[in-house]
Parts: sequence; structure tokens; C-alpha cells
Amino acid sequence: MRNAWWIARRELGSYLRSPVGYVIIAAVLAIDGLLFNVAVGGTERRSGEVLELFFYGTSGTTLVASIFIAMRLIAEERQNGTLVLLLTSPIREVELVLGKFIAAVVFLGAMTLATFYMPGLVLIHGKVSVAHIVAGYLGLMLLGSAAIAIGLLCSALAPTQLSAAILGAASVSAFVLLWLLSRIASPPLEDVLAYLSLHDKHFRPFMRGLVSIQDVVFYLSLTYVALLAATRAIEARRWS
Repeated sequence: MRNAWWIARRELGSYLRSPVGYVIIAAVLAIDGLLFNVAVGGTERRSGEVLELFFYGTSGTTLVASIFIAMRLIAEERQNGTLVLLLTSPIREVELVLGKFIAAVVFLGAMTLATFYMPGLVLIHGKVSVAHIVAGYLGLMLLGSAAIAIGLLCSALAPTQLSAAILGAASVSAFVLLWLLSRIASPPLEDVLAYLSLHDKHFRPFMRGLVSIQDVVFYLSLTYVALLAATRAIEARRWS
């Protein structure tokens, strides 16, 4: 998988050289800071409640940032005409997808880690456990990784970055809003829709500091399926 690491380093370099990456980080940190101030509010809120509200707000910015991070992964290569060069090189499709995904997740992880000072303040001045913070950040990374994988699939299907962003936003929003459909659906469809919801059912335990194997498996499975579909989409383009 040496080629995958080469692709990942190349992609990370492009994030660092482009102002878009810094704009995304700055916007996310600014919004998360505002949401943290709202969560802190008055002193009547308990520390655990503040932390839950922080992770709830940050999960929204993580989803939005993941869409913008992923939109350029394949679509930009197609727009610049470099995708043909990659597909005619000895790099396999799975290595291309995996390298792009690793770079996006590393970038997301660095951006997410930059928000640590906020729950750190709650830890110092309040009464919360380190395990609660670790569980919350684990949930953010799993949620963001799944959204990036979905966005990467959309980037592999879309002809431009703009259409990739629109398709990615629509797809991620559909997965998030499945919990609304589950409220009006009848069993057993109700349980299926609730389980497939990207945020409501599976992220809330992480907000409260709880790590469930079922939720971890869901995010990892969704990520795997989306990356596999992206690989197949690129394979179809190579042989078309």
C-alpha cells in the first residue's frame, strides 16, 4: 500500500498549500468557539451538560466541514485533467481511494484536535471525566470519517467540485434526516430507518461519554461501504 501513502502525502500537501484548507479550519474553529460560548451560557449548567452541548454543536460543523473536505478529492483531479494520468499509472483504484481518504481524515483530525482547548477548559474548571472527552472526540472522528467517505463517493461520481459538494451535502443530509422518517414509519421499517440515521441514534451516546460497539460498527461499516462504492465507480470510469 505504498502508493496509498504517497497519494495521502500528496493530498495533505495540497491542503496545506491551498488557502481553502485554512479557511475551513478557521471557519470551523470560529463557529465552534461561538457554540461553546452558547453552551457555557450561565453557570447554572452542569459541566457534563456543557460538554454534551459542545459535542452536539461540533458534530454539525464536523459534518459540514467533511463535505467541503471531500468534495475536491476526486472531482478536482477530473477538472484538472490529472485523473487520467492517475488511472493510467500503476496505482490501483483502491490505493487511490484509500490515499485520498486517509489524507482527508488526517486533515479532519488535525482540525478537530484544535478544538480540544474548549472541553479542556470544562475539564479544568468543572467536573467531567477524561473518558467523556475521549468518547466525544471518538464519536466526532467516526461521524466525520463516515461523512468524508460519503463525500468521496459523491466526488467520484460528480463531474465538478461544485456538483460534488451539492451531491455530498444532499447525501449526508439524507442520512442525517432519516430519523425524521423513522418517526412516521411503521415497524419494521421504523427500526431500519432509525438505525441508518447518521447522527441521531448513533452519535448521541458519544455525546454523553458512552462508547457502544454497535455504534462504532455502524460508522465503520458505512465508511467501508462508501469507500468500496467509490472504488467501483473509479474502476468503471477506467474501463469505460
